[in-house]
Amino acid sequence: MPGIVVHQAPLGGERVRRFGIVLTTPARTIVDLADVVPRRRILERATDEAQYLGLDWRGAATRHGRRGSGLLASVLAVHEPGSTRTHPGLEEMFLAFLGGHGFARPAVNVHVEGYECDFVWRDQRLIVETDGRAAHGTDRARERDPVRDAYLQIAGWRVIRITSLRFFRQPEAVAEQLRRLLTQAPAAPVAPHPP
Repeated sequence: MPGIVVHQAPLGGERVRRFGIVLTTPARTIVDLADVVPRRRILERATDEAQYLGLDWRGAATRHGRRGSGLLASVLAVHEPGSTRTHPGLEEMFLAFLGGHGFARPAVNVHVEGYECDFVWRDQRLIVETDGRAAHGTDRARERDPVRDAYLQIAGWRVIRITSLRFFRQPEAVAEQLRRLLTQAPAAPVAPHPP
């Protein structure tokens, strides 16, 4: 079948059975992925997802003779699994955009003041929300988002929203705005809001 590449390798004890189907273990899957995928697009996402799902992937380690051993070693050495778990689409593209422009990697989809925030630079007290049309184009979101942002701002956070339209039409303006915000001193925090 076009697009399907069959790989054969001894699996030893690296097989599990799920719903009657024989699969490789999460650890073996990550080792195999390292041979054939780009770092961020799949490998970091795979470790993020394995961590999030609570899968046992501790056996994912470099293996002599494997093409992806160097990449896997690099990811295991510097990437904190689960730290950049994005939602597909705009968030994932924005994270790649940050890396491509040399920005320090923020915390991703973490809770701040009781709200889940897309991208957070804690030291700079900066939150970036990426607003795609599906999640933020509704009447409910247009009512909710400003209230949420106001509570975060009262607590001393700077919040900016980047729409998908602006992200695609003005990427250099977005990059310049972020550079400026990340080099400005953050405001002093105020007492947090009630939950």
